[in-house]
Order: sequence, then structure tokens, then C-alpha cells
Amino acid sequence: MIRLTELRLPLDHPEDALRAAILARLGVGDAALQAVQVFRRGYDARKPRAIMLVYTVDVAVQGEAALLARHAGDARIGPAPDTGYEFVARAPADATRPIVIGTGPCGLMAALVLAQMGFRPIILERGTVVRERTKDTWALWRRGVLSAESNVQFGEGGAGTFSDGKLYSGIKDPRHLGRKVLTEFVKAGAPEEILYVSKPHIGTFRLVTMVESIRAQIEALGGEYRFGTKVVDLVIEAGEPRRIRGVVLESGERLAADQVILAVGHSARDTFRMLRDRGVFLEQKPFSIGVRIEHPQSMIDRVRFGPNAGNKLLGAADYKLVHHCGNGRSVYSFCMCPGGRVVAATSEPGRVVTNGMSQYSRAEFNANAGIVVGISPADYPGDVLAGVEYQRHWESLAFQAGGGDYRAPAQLVGDFLAGRPSTALGDVIPSYQPGVTPTDLARCLPDFAVTAMREALLAFDRQVPGFARADAVMTGVETRTSSPLRIRRGLDLQSLNTAGLFPAGEGAGYAGGILSAGVDGIRIAEALALVATGQPVPRELSRGTETPVTYG
Repeated sequence: MIRLTELRLPLDHPEDALRAAILARLGVGDAALQAVQVFRRGYDARKPRAIMLVYTVDVAVQGEAALLARHAGDARIGPAPDTGYEFVARAPADATRPIVIGTGPCGLMAALVLAQMGFRPIILERGTVVRERTKDTWALWRRGVLSAESNVQFGEGGAGTFSDGKLYSGIKDPRHLGRKVLTEFVKAGAPEEILYVSKPHIGTFRLVTMVESIRAQIEALGGEYRFGTKVVDLVIEAGEPRRIRGVVLESGERLAADQVILAVGHSARDTFRMLRDRGVFLEQKPFSIGVRIEHPQSMIDRVRFGPNAGNKLLGAADYKLVHHCGNGRSVYSFCMCPGGRVVAATSEPGRVVTNGMSQYSRAEFNANAGIVVGISPADYPGDVLAGVEYQRHWESLAFQAGGGDYRAPAQLVGDFLAGRPSTALGDVIPSYQPGVTPTDLARCLPDFAVTAMREALLAFDRQVPGFARADAVMTGVETRTSSPLRIRRGLDLQSLNTAGLFPAGEGAGYAGGILSAGVDGIRIAEALALVATGQPVPRELSRGTETPVTYG
């Protein structure tokens, strides 16, 4: 097939306009065009009164080779890449069962691909099944009752289950592994449009049923789930190199395994401490800290789409903002949730953490996003867990500022810019549950972050008029933007100093978001399968941030 990119048509174009545009681009008659598949549909809203739809299409046409030769100088016309997926190995009959720790997007895809290759993985999850987890999460949101092992961070589906369900990423993906992730999600019940819209998302409720469906697939292929099963130690055999031989559960049970995938997520702080104590190679990494900001979704729609606000093809408008401040800090919008809500996302008692969430419809009144400031290990000197303690410090202050009952501290943008505490709210009603306490967010943020955010809000207002409106609500604190450490791995995707241990996903510092975590899960499953079958791990399996070291 031939791929055509940058086919631009008006937002309200008739149905046959796309076919006509394809024929005009190729310079062929209608009879020559045999099939059309939309690979991607996005939009260009830089001119809100003249929004354009932008298509990438794959077409079957008579005389493809001649057409490609004729258009060889046109970068918008070329052969369609093969986005199909091929397994790198098959499990031998006597293969030992690998262990996958964690059932977020990374662990889920790793377990699925391993199961599809015949390895019958054992999947360990400290939290509960996704529907029970949903009840526990609502208990915090409605009644202020926290379950430390079943919440927004822990449980089947991982933190991505309670998010906007975004399924796009800026990662380099030359092997089209993201397509494999999306295809499996559609098989599991996600809407088919995620395969072609430019900014696909699912939403929380659809993610729940999708996660259940993938679990059923894994079990049907011989995989085994164990919920409420917390790994508290590793069984490591001394030697050069030292090797993983299994895991120890909180119950005291030992499970033997020669390969273990560690896909625990960015909030598994007790696991990070165990890894440090067992000598697994860890290092600090940058992350960000800030707040959630809420505006009326209708305001964002009008600013971004003008008279086209409300068009069903466009949906609820989003934004992506960044500002480089005078104090050397960068402030950016993070995990923007159109038509969503701010949610309580703590996993530890006595702390307040915010995150954003949307349903598939994105029909809530408010838009929200993290407004966060980049920080580096220089801001939290100490050992490899210093970033964790830094997060805890600000989360504890937020808990106190909110009233000590999981309400969150909140402040109007006008008051934040003026440096005065808020005492009441305006027209923008905060969505965070179990509620907010108007106060001064400077009580629970670093001084440099407050200074940078005040400057950035005014800059953002020039890009999105109304962004710094006085009654927009800021709710704190946002600290779990990414893992504060990296579990370093080599080019064969194994731990630098513990053979057979495969750190993966967001908690290991190798992903950020559902899609990139899912892609990393596929890579890690492939690396494990190759190691388990005695084959070399090709360099292209790494994502470019691994240390150039391998075993053997």
C-alpha cells in the first residue's frame, strides 16, 4: 500500500472530499483507487475560524510501483510501513515461568506478550482486582478513607486506570510497538477510533473493562494472577554476575524464578527501599512538582476552537504549555484532562497528592492540568531515595494545609499571584473530593516553584486568554509526575548488577504515560524471552537510555 500524509480538508468537508483529495494528490482516476484506510486523523486549530482536519491514509491503488517512482520527490507520498507485530521467540516446552510484578500498563502488556509467546507468566499484584480497587478508591474520594494497598496508585490497571486514559506519546517507535498496544486494547474493548485519531484516549470506566478483558486473555493462555500479593524481598544468588532466583512474598512464601519483570509503578516507595537495601543499582532522576489548575472547559473550548467549539469531531479542547522562567526553572502543563476532574491520588496515610482524570465523554464542567516545575537531584541532595523523601515532605505539608482529613489545599489564581491566602472560592467550582480548604499554596510548595509558577501563569495567559483569571482554582500538590529514581538497566534490558531482573515502565524510570509504559512492557517481555531461550538481545530493543552493558 501507499501512505499519504498531510491531506488537509476543512472541518466540515463532505464525505467524498477525502477520496477526491487522494486522487488529486496521486494524479489518478477513480477506478485506479482500490481501497482507503485512514491511519491518522488530526486537526490544525491554529486558526480557530478555519480549523482543518489533517489525514494520513494508506491506499491500495493500481500500479503502485510506478506511482511511487513518479512521486519519488514528494515526502508526503511513500510506501506504507508494515505495522504488524511478530513475536521474537516461543517458549520451549520446559521453560520456567517468569514473574511479572505489577499490573499497570507496562506489567499488563509484558504479561500479555509473554503469555502469547507461551511463557505462562505468574503476575503478582499488591493491590486488588480493578472493580474492588474502584470501590476502595471511591472510599477515599467520598469518605476520606484510604486503603494503603488499593487506591489510585496500587491495584489492577495501575495509576493509568484513574486518569484521562491518554494513548499517545512522543517516544520514538520505529518498530510500531505502540500499534501493537492499541490493537490489543481494541481487542479488549477499547473504541476502534483509538487506532486513527491523533490524540486517542479511553477514560476511566472503559479502562476498567479493558483491563478485565486482558486479564482473561492472559489466564486463558496459561498465565496466573495473584492479587493482594506483595513482594517484600528478592532471592539473589551471589556470583559474577549475581542472579535473581525468585521473590519473597509478604506472607513468607518464596516463589522461584530465573527471570523477574519489575513493573511496580512510580509510587512503590517501599519496593524502592528494598531494592536499595538489596544492592540493586538505582540512581536519582529529575521529576516535577506543582499543583492542579482548573478552568471552565467551555472557556478552553472557545479559546482553542473559536466558533467551532462543541464540534463533535474536535471534542473537548486541550492545551500544552511551557515557560522558561527568569529563575532558571521551567514550568509546564502536565497530563491535561479536558472535561475531567481533579482526584485524590495519595497512597500513604497523612499525605495529599493530586492527579487528573476524565471519562471517555470528557463531559465534566472543568478542564484541569498539572502546572508543574522541573526539579533535579540538586534540589534534594542525599542518597538515592532522597527524591522520595522530598515528595513526602511536600505531600505531608499539603495534608496539614488541607485540614488533616485528605481535603486538599486550594487557592484562587488571583490570590496566588497576589501572594495572599484564599478565604473563599469563585465561579470555578473545584472538583477534588473529599473537598478542598482555601489557603495559601506557598505553605506546601518550594519557594522557587512558587516564584516560577507566578511568572508562568502570566505567560500562559498570553497564550490562552483567561488562563490567569482570578477565580481559576489551583489544588495541591502534584508530586507524582514521574518516578524520582531510575532502576538502571543495560542494553539487554536487565538490571545493571542483577542478572534476570528486568526493571520496566514508569517506576523504573523508562516510561511516562499509558502508551509508553505499554511499549516498554513489550520490549521487556521480548528481552526476557530472548534471554530465556538463550538468544542475544538486539540493540534495537533498547530505547536509547540504557547503559551500554550486557551479560554474556
